[in-house]
Order: sequence, then C-alpha cells, then structure tokens
Amino acid sequence: MKIDFLGAIGEVTGSKCLITTDKGLKILLDCGMYQGKGLETDAMNRDLGFDPKDIDILLLSHAHIDHSGLIPYICKNGFNGKIYCTHATRDLCSIMLPDSGNIQESDTIDFNKKRDRAGLEPVEPIYTARDAFASLRYFVSMPTDLEITIADGVRIIFTNTGHILGGSAITLIIHENDTDKHICYTGDIGRYNKRLLLDPTPFPQADYIITESTYGNRLHESVNLAEEELGMVVQETCIKKLGKLLIPSFAIGRCQEIIYALNSLKKSKRLPDVPIFIDSPLAVSATDIFRLHTECFKDDILDLIRTQKDPFGFDNLFYIRTKEDSKTLNTYNRPCIIIAASGMMEAGRIKHHLANNIENKKNTILVVGYCSPQTLGRKIADREPVVSIYGNKYKVNADVREIDALSGHGDYQEMYRYLSCQDKEKVKNIFLVHGDPEPQEFYRNYLIDNGFKSVSIPKKKESVIL
Repeated sequence: MKIDFLGAIGEVTGSKCLITTDKGLKILLDCGMYQGKGLETDAMNRDLGFDPKDIDILLLSHAHIDHSGLIPYICKNGFNGKIYCTHATRDLCSIMLPDSGNIQESDTIDFNKKRDRAGLEPVEPIYTARDAFASLRYFVSMPTDLEITIADGVRIIFTNTGHILGGSAITLIIHENDTDKHICYTGDIGRYNKRLLLDPTPFPQADYIITESTYGNRLHESVNLAEEELGMVVQETCIKKLGKLLIPSFAIGRCQEIIYALNSLKKSKRLPDVPIFIDSPLAVSATDIFRLHTECFKDDILDLIRTQKDPFGFDNLFYIRTKEDSKTLNTYNRPCIIIAASGMMEAGRIKHHLANNIENKKNTILVVGYCSPQTLGRKIADREPVVSIYGNKYKVNADVREIDALSGHGDYQEMYRYLSCQDKEKVKNIFLVHGDPEPQEFYRNYLIDNGFKSVSIPKKKESVIL
C-alpha cells in the first residue's frame, strides 16, 4: 500500500492524500482547494497530482472548501466514483460547492483582466456552479460510528471530530497480505467543551494516523472565557465608542458558534441592544442546515431547541441575503455588529465592509480564527498599518482584536488529547499534514516527548509505502 501526500503539506489549505492499495484501488482522502494565495492559487488548484479518471473512491472528512473544494473539478474531469461522507457533510456541500463555483466564475473575470493586461490568453473557471451541482450525484452519505464495506477488502468508519457540523475522522481497514491495516485520517480536529457541537469522540485503534497540526505550537483560551471577551468587545465598540464591530467569519461552523454565543450573552442580559447583521447568504443557508442536524449537538442544546426559541434566531438578529441589503450597511452609521465571510478576509462581503470601515477609529475588527500567512486577515491581525483591499490602500485605524478561543481547530494539547485514545505502542507512525512548518516541528516533538514512537512530516508529493 502506498500513500501520496498531495496537499496541505507545510501549509493549511488544499488537503489531499491518495492511498493506492496493493490491488491498485485508488482512494482519495479529501479533495481540498488552495485558498488565499493570490495569482498562484489558480495554477495550484489545477495541478492535482493525479488523473481524476484514475480515482475509484473519494472519502471526505468535512465540508470546508479547503477539504472539499475541488470535488466539482475532478468530477468535471473524469472522476465518476462514489464520494462517502456523513449526512451533515453532504448537506453542507450541497450549498458550499455551488457557492464556490459562483466564486470561481466571478474570480475568473477579474483574473482574466490581469492576464489580458499581461498579454496572456484568458482562462476558464476551475469549475462553475453548474459543475458543482452536477458533482452532488456522486455523494453517498452515512452516519458516524457505522462500519461499512466500500470495496473488496476495504471497510470504513466515520467518527466525530467536533470541528464543524458533520466533521469526522475516517478510519480505513484495508485487508492486504492476509492482514488488516488500520489507517486513520483525522481531517480537522475540533475543540473540547464547545457550547454547540459534540466533543471529539475516540476513533478505533490505528496502525497509521494522518492528522492535522494547524495550532501545533499554540494554546487556546477557554471557550467560556471567549464568550466573556466577546461581550466586552461588543461593549467597548458599540457602547463606549459608538462604532461598528466587524467579525470576519467562516460561514460554516464559526458563524453559528458566534451567533449562539451572542444569544447566550443576550439571555443573560450581557449584550447591549444593538442590531446584529449576518451578512452572508451561505451562512444563512448553513444555519438552516444546522437546524436539521440535531444529532451533532450537545444535550443541553437539544433541550434548548425542545423548550425554547431557536438558538440561531433572536431579537435584533438579522440575516442578510441580497447584495442590495448588504450595500445598505455601508451607509448604516449607528453602532452594530456585522458578521460576514470570509474568515481570512480574502473574499466575500467582509472585504466591502472592511473597505468602508477600516479607517474609522470608532470601529473594531475582531479576528476569531486562523488566518494563513500572506492573507489579508493575517496582515490585519498582525496590525500592519496599511493594507490593500481591491487594489486600494487603506490605513488600519480601526481597533484590531483577536479571540482565538472561538477557533474551530483544537490547540496542540487538545489535538494530543484526541490522539490519546490510542494505544501508543500500536501506532507505527503519525504523519503531520495541514500545518505550517514551525507549528508542525513543535507538535512533532511534543508527540514524541509524550510517548508516540514515530512522527513524520511529509514533503509535498512524497510517497510512503506502508
């Protein structure tokens, strides 16, 4: 058996690993899109490292675009196998992939203008919204904690990781040479003690583990403290300074966690009476899907849903769908909270709100998740004095705050806790993916110091024989 490490190697985007069994079966683990790399992104996304026609099965850990975003592209280019994932992941992909297709079409228009100025031929979108809808026919969804056979000698089990709705680790049991080899691909690992989603659950004993390392050298604050900090930032911005609070957020997962935290603050009378705008059509649709998948929620949330009003809807909370309604927020001059995608501030409606509000000292930009190096979000989080938005220079006069406890990724102690369900003596190797080099090296040493025998950091397109 061979594993090819094709994406999210030495970085946190574009997740892809390819398993080829001794019988020649090719199983792709995730098919993520590279994001936040400017003009490099298009070429990187087209360079898959494999022929889509050769892939027999795709196993998808969760719906985030850096893990699922190239599924329409490979379907468009010859993949016609089955895509296995959880029920919630399939439902989220049904809105996220077409939304990504719309973005590809829009971005290609701007990209081709730059190519034209450089005397280059225009390019086609990586895929369109129509391609994304067409790819949904290949999805086969299943519950967690159920072992099924997907091919001769290959069984899989999905187990909850608590990262986003439907997010799961994938355990493969592959029978070769009269023995079973157990491989776990964790995808992204969530946090413990979050308010909304179930905690990560143990996964079956593995021989080999492929796992993320995003926060491999960082520790988060407690989730409860994050809610208190959020309330204080709202008070400082909207009451003391009479300004706007901008919260760039991924539409899936983070946005719903923030809405729930604001609801909790409101119920305990710790939230001032200011309007809250969720300015993301994708987040609006995703919140509807959250309401459908109560199997992913903790018991106290289920009790709340049964006995009280919608935790994702309350007074002064407004969901914005249309561009026209979004534009009216540009001239809204009263204190308010605006939550809009994307989390790294590289696309979506948040960029317009930043352009209109970043130079006003009354306002605050609240960073609530990981931002890759070189993204607009990272530059703002690092307090660079001037940033470029849509090609124009803006002074960063707004206050910039960070609450990393709202992140959907576990820190290194939480990731270690998740892996500690394993008998360390039986784990032959751990492969670290989805992380920048410095956090990966720290986390590798931490895992070895705490009892794991072998931890590797693969190079891009490296092949490993198991």
